Amino acid sequence: MRKRILFISAAVILLAASIYTVYAAKDAEQTLPSVGQSAPTFTLPSQDGTPVSLASYRGKWVVLYFYPKDFTSGCTIEAHSFQADLAQYQKINAVILGVSVDSVGSHKDFCAKEGLNFKLLSDISHEVSAKYGSLRTMGANVMAARNTFLINSDGVIVKEFIGVNPTGHSQQVLAALADLQKTAQHRVPVRHYQVSAAR
Repeated sequence: MRKRILFISAAVILLAASIYTVYAAKDAEQTLPSVGQSAPTFTLPSQDGTPVSLASYRGKWVVLYFYPKDFTSGCTIEAHSFQADLAQYQKINAVILGVSVDSVGSHKDFCAKEGLNFKLLSDISHEVSAKYGSLRTMGANVMAARNTFLINSDGVIVKEFIGVNPTGHSQQVLAALADLQKTAQHRVPVRHYQVSAAR
């Protein structure tokens, strides 16, 4: 009987190790998108079940933040900070989009409990989190890493915050947006003229 228990225990350990190895390999395969490149496109359901496409926000600045899990302390702090500053984001033509691998139902309950009025998107397939190099595993648990991407009105990633500290993060993002928008306003437009061939 004891040998049988030891055999089963060893089998369980081996299985857990193999699962961890597979997930670790998936983590290693991911690449963070680079500042200056077009933001990877996606369409995901929000907390009310309606599909939200990144492309529909062209012309606005987007704060795309990935977070581990609804109802956890750090994620609640981060969400409350964005909610408290929501009017400031709207004033500068910016929208907040939060992404985790939680379900639509979980997002709906989280928003109702915490009074959140911005979009939380459900990435249950993990595809979008992986596109943004923000899918992480802890054993068999899969979740999004706490990363934030600022996307300008042309759909280009202009700043990244990797391994975010949720406390004070919204103010950090607002300061970065102010600098980026100021730089964009003072950029001198460049015109390209095509020279016709002489006849």
